[in-house]
Amino acid sequence: MCGQFTGWSQQAMEVLWQLQGEPSQAIRERYRADRERLVRQPMIALLNDVADTDSRYEDFSVWHYRTNSWWWQNQSAVIRLGRKIEINLRFSLDGLWIQGAWWYPDPGQVDAFRKAVASEGSGRELSAIVEDVRNKGYDVSGDMLRRPPRGYPTDHSRTDLLRHRSLVAARLLGGEEWLHTPEAVDRVLAAAADLDTLLMWLVRHVKRAA
Repeated sequence: MCGQFTGWSQQAMEVLWQLQGEPSQAIRERYRADRERLVRQPMIALLNDVADTDSRYEDFSVWHYRTNSWWWQNQSAVIRLGRKIEINLRFSLDGLWIQGAWWYPDPGQVDAFRKAVASEGSGRELSAIVEDVRNKGYDVSGDMLRRPPRGYPTDHSRTDLLRHRSLVAARLLGGEEWLHTPEAVDRVLAAAADLDTLLMWLVRHVKRAA
């Protein structure tokens, strides 16, 4: 694939290095243009290339800078697959990080999630998906109740999943030489493929809940 993304340069890493700690406003302004050109614009190019491979990935945003210094040190982006269901990317000195997430749910989505988890067919399917994602090296987490939700047996075989109010699978892809080349697009697409079954399960079962 011949795309827009050519990699993050070593100069991009040097810009982020200059923004570590608590950079003053003067430092931020000094590096604003370089950060836009070397850090943020490559993320836009990467996501355009990703979107070119699959129309589901066309709804994306690449964040600008905010007051908190974290936003200057980390270039974040989101690909929206459904209401509150998304792929998140973050580029920093640590490398490139990805997560698939259903979080900050709309009203009704948590109930829909629990019903799908409790259902024998869809619940068993999700359990197998989560196990597969873990086996691929992703950390699976989320906002969880301390106890099983009301209305569900305390000894339910999928109690741990029923306790979730959000579900997130995340992994650091790394910061090796490929990060400075177009190969990063392939790495993101491979990770998106890892997460696809989980995210599509969520799209089917919680996307339209209200």
